Amino acid sequence: MIHELRIYHCVPGRLPALLNRFDTITLKLWEKHGIRQAGFWTMLVGDSNQDLYYLLEWESLAEREEKWNKFAADPEWLEKRAETEKDGQIVAKVVNYMLQPTSFSAVK
Repeated sequence: MIHELRIYHCVPGRLPALLNRFDTITLKLWEKHGIRQAGFWTMLVGDSNQDLYYLLEWESLAEREEKWNKFAADPEWLEKRAETEKDGQIVAKVVNYMLQPTSFSAVK
């Protein structure tokens, strides 16, 4: 199992719009494409309260490439994303990490 850690650094004040987009649009489209999330977090204490952290689960890098590319090209996603950004950009920067578990990890 591979986990993908994605960190979205929002434009100041736009985190609520990003959370709403995930809640009402993105997760439904991920389900359609077979993308599995392992959790979402916002910062309680730390450098910025304008960031969203989440983990995705993949069987392999090949599965990730296939499913993510289909999602990214989905006409419904492109339309809905554009609609949610009509009042301005939501995400300023995305940081992405592919993680593999250690032999002693509780999460495999």
